[in-house]
Amino acid sequence: MYYTLESGDKILSLHSPQVMGILNITPDSFYAGSRVDSIQAVVDKAGQMLNDGAALLDIGGQSTRPGSEPVSAQEELERVYPAVEAVREAFPATWISIDTYYASVVKGCSKLRFDIVNDISSGEDDKDMLNTVSHGRWIYIAMHKLGMPKTMQENPTYGEPIQEALFTYFLQKTRQIRKFGIKQIILDPGFGFGKTLDQNYQLLNRLKRLQSLSAPILVGISRKSMIYNLLETTPEGALNGTSVLHLAALQNGANLLRTHDVKEAVETIKLYNKLREV
Repeated sequence: MYYTLESGDKILSLHSPQVMGILNITPDSFYAGSRVDSIQAVVDKAGQMLNDGAALLDIGGQSTRPGSEPVSAQEELERVYPAVEAVREAFPATWISIDTYYASVVKGCSKLRFDIVNDISSGEDDKDMLNTVSHGRWIYIAMHKLGMPKTMQENPTYGEPIQEALFTYFLQKTRQIRKFGIKQIILDPGFGFGKTLDQNYQLLNRLKRLQSLSAPILVGISRKSMIYNLLETTPEGALNGTSVLHLAALQNGANLLRTHDVKEAVETIKLYNKLREV
């Protein structure tokens, strides 16, 4: 199934899967190679990602890795605002996503002409989020997680197969979101967010179960523990595993790949598209 995203006068076709590059304005993201510590570094990295083929950039101001402590909305805004401002100024036409579950961060950045709100809580951690997104008419990424980042990996359990649990969750969640008048929704299954290693792989293998929800599917598995723990390596050693699972995600219906390594993801999509056409 193919989708088109629209923001202002910009149109992004998902007829071919696209890549979202990750820009972490944080000191503690799980993959050290993704961290940037100055505005110039943000702009430089954004430029490199766009040059490598990223269609979108996702800018976040706090780590949500398992076990992480939350930062305040004000601190997150102070990290994100200047980064978004600089990227927008340097690359006026690029698609920008803000990775936050705080409505106040979205409101604080509202004049910067970003395109997407990427919310790991699907509006559950801030009850003002859906109303805020609706008012701003942004595209909305709704992610599934079980609990909060600090405790979400403590024995996560589901009463049914993981893909069925997420289908039910997103069926209800998309109905709720659309009641706010939000028309453009992207679904993120939330790999690693309250899921065991086996549950992550079961979900990836059965990702097509979510296609009947009639929304684009974003997969974020880049260098995550479901890869490096299985391969007995580190996030730094998980690039090859990431590319392998990116191909599996594409074959199972992913429309967007959110990744630290844009060049390799773009190459994976190119090879996948060739397999589809011959």
